[in-house]
Amino acid sequence: MPVIRFDTFYRYADLTRVLHEFAEEFPHLVRLESIGKSHEGRDVWLVTVTSFATGPDLEKPALWVDGNIHATEVSTSSACLYLLHTLTSQFGADQTITRCLQTRAFYICPRINPDGAEWALADRPKYIRSSTRPHPYDESPVEGLIEEDIDGDGRMLSMRVEDPTGPWKVAAEDARLLVRREPTEVDGRYFRLLPEGRIEGYDGALIPVAPPTEGLDLNRNYPGRWRPEAQQRGAGPYAGSEPEVRNVMAFVSGHPNLTGAVDFHTYAGVLLRPFSDQMDEGFAPEDLRVYKMMGEKGTEITGYPAISIHQDFRYHPKQVLSGGSDAYLFEQLGIFLWAVELWSPQRQAGIKDFKFIDWWQEHPLADDLALLKWNDEILDRAAYVDWYPFDHPQLGKVELGGWNMMAAFRNPPLSLVEKEIAAFPEWLVWQALLSPQLEIFQARATQVGPDRYLVRLVAQNIGWLPTYVSKRALEQKVVRGVVCEITLPDGATLESGKQREECGQLEGRAYTPSAAIRIFGADATTHRLKVEWLVRAPAGSEVALTARHERAGVARAAVLLE
Repeated sequence: MPVIRFDTFYRYADLTRVLHEFAEEFPHLVRLESIGKSHEGRDVWLVTVTSFATGPDLEKPALWVDGNIHATEVSTSSACLYLLHTLTSQFGADQTITRCLQTRAFYICPRINPDGAEWALADRPKYIRSSTRPHPYDESPVEGLIEEDIDGDGRMLSMRVEDPTGPWKVAAEDARLLVRREPTEVDGRYFRLLPEGRIEGYDGALIPVAPPTEGLDLNRNYPGRWRPEAQQRGAGPYAGSEPEVRNVMAFVSGHPNLTGAVDFHTYAGVLLRPFSDQMDEGFAPEDLRVYKMMGEKGTEITGYPAISIHQDFRYHPKQVLSGGSDAYLFEQLGIFLWAVELWSPQRQAGIKDFKFIDWWQEHPLADDLALLKWNDEILDRAAYVDWYPFDHPQLGKVELGGWNMMAAFRNPPLSLVEKEIAAFPEWLVWQALLSPQLEIFQARATQVGPDRYLVRLVAQNIGWLPTYVSKRALEQKVVRGVVCEITLPDGATLESGKQREECGQLEGRAYTPSAAIRIFGADATTHRLKVEWLVRAPAGSEVALTARHERAGVARAAVLLE
């Protein structure tokens, strides 16, 4: 078993090594490939996990799992590695995981954006939103505050600068904390709070914050509801303009067996579902019902609440997000996608019933004190840095300190990473097992005359979801029905029926009502289909029958004519 640690964040070379070790150790379960290059030319690694002894991955329903599309969200790569570790270590030992890998496949991309992560994990880090490609201009700012690790200690903290017009003052309850100055308050000691960094072109009076040179947000670059930069910050020059996003799009397009997807992000400790730009009225009722059931199960397993992005997770009440993976995978392709926001320091500190985004605009001082107590008692004061003096090259004497956001908010502290991600494989395996699964119910031949046989194939969907997966997929017309084929031996002829029959979709059990009271109908066999052929062939011949569906897999049978 490869040695893998979850109390560290792997840089690119070590991540590459670990993934290759898994592929070498488990060739019967793991295949490693590059799905393309990043902006800086790094391979973007993709791990396929399935039991290859029971068939190739493309002949099985599959779940996509990814992480680290955003540069500083490095614990999401750990979540993907934990899934890989769980699947490989428990195959053959855990009945559910074994059944899952025998009948389904996982496509795991631990780090969509290796360039941005490498910057975040550098000895002297630089924190950006996602891609390292300059955008919207191929030039660096010539004035303003530029965030950087100005004292070279490997951390990017905050700067507090004494300023009589500043909006902050030291909290009476704890001198480490800053609290808002009262609206009419004067004659005190006040501060201005800034990101750690240098100021280009400082004129002694104004401190504008320079826009980032690397202004892209890869999760706004997908083609689903993409909008230009003026309407959606970070969207890029056109949908799919960035290689990291094109890598994902090309892989997804080449793998129509995908039935679900989970994108790992940080941070909020919440399970996010579509829509990101409209209310739930945009759903087909059946799809919303499925999403709510999946969310309830996710909450049961992980403890994370499940919410709508648009209704409960907007950065501003007037803001509408677009160009994300949810609009691409669910709205365009009809694949059930979840975005998992790992980790909530507020919840760790015992803060309850807080609004995920609104908390940053308004919360009581008691919450800040609770977070400090958590830092002091649980983290041994490692996440909040006491203010210390620093001679700033432009501002003179300032203080550096405050929360180390990379180690406490953007990601769990290293000592808590494994505990935070440990519950997710169970939910992901459960999601994979929701997928449709095609099976041969009946395959037989009946002699109806000399050298004439009526060949019957009955196929069925034994999965929970219908073969089309979602009503959205039907609306978008992106999924083909079940295809049934007969292959004849030499000397045989087909007297009636088509060699290849397109048979439509099969239902699953997803829409079964909660009460076994027959009011609106019966459990008709809408999960089955039947195809018959009249074949002329010598007795003792064998015909091969196949039922296949892009999302439900492939089932085969051989029938002896006798």
